[in-house]
Amino acid sequence: MVEIHDAQRVAVLADAQNLYHSSHSLYSQNIDYSGLLEEAVRGRELVRAISYVIRADSPQEESFFEALRDIGFETKIKDIKTFGDGSKKADWDVGISLDAVTLAEKVDAVVLCTGDGDFSRLCHHLRHEGVRVEVLGFGSSTADELIEAADTFTDLSERQEDVLL
Repeated sequence: MVEIHDAQRVAVLADAQNLYHSSHSLYSQNIDYSGLLEEAVRGRELVRAISYVIRADSPQEESFFEALRDIGFETKIKDIKTFGDGSKKADWDVGISLDAVTLAEKVDAVVLCTGDGDFSRLCHHLRHEGVRVEVLGFGSSTADELIEAADTFTDLSERQEDVLL
């Protein structure tokens, strides 16, 4: 495994829905995306930072999206879908995976900010392609298979003062 060094080019992909639900269920707090980005980059060259968000028609969400852009995240926004039975769904799993595979040619490391075990196969693929994969998530809500598939895992529960508001 390649160690972290200043010359590494990094892409940070933040699953905002997963982070939101984890931080709220565990700590009843919001994510400090500025601190999260700093934790993810760790002094390396940031090539691209993307936050994947869901539009749910909440009054505060546009200011949240703008704040993400001010911090340095590109925001990719998906509208929540409501089905005939009243159920709702919106996730970015395919979009995050496609962006990670596309960016793999341009970076040395991909930092996935999520706890979603669905990304474990993506981790295996990226590592096979020679890309370092780092996962940042809250330990108690991060899937074991995701932790095992990554080169490194940073437990955000141990970094609360840096990543929570």
